[in-house]
Amino acid sequence: MTPRAGELLEISRAASVQFVRPIMFRVIRTLDWTTYDGWAWLEGYELDAAGDAVARRTVFVQPAGLRRLSPAHPPAHPPTRRRTGTA
Repeated sequence: MTPRAGELLEISRAASVQFVRPIMFRVIRTLDWTTYDGWAWLEGYELDAAGDAVARRTVFVQPAGLRRLSPAHPPAHPPTRRRTGTA
């Protein structure tokens, strides 16, 4: 899993031992920095329980341990419901 801009992730101990308490994280971008195999640097915002940004952070994680909470780009228009039957 390569995180994409806009994705909402849960970062926990499964992604890196530094995250004893899981955080919600909105990805700005994946940084193209040289690192160990299976690890990545992400830039984004830590979110509170209401979904508001509380800190801009750069984190070092194993993408395999991340949990995706939302897609990067939700559908542009929600599906429309058609009325059935007659009025």
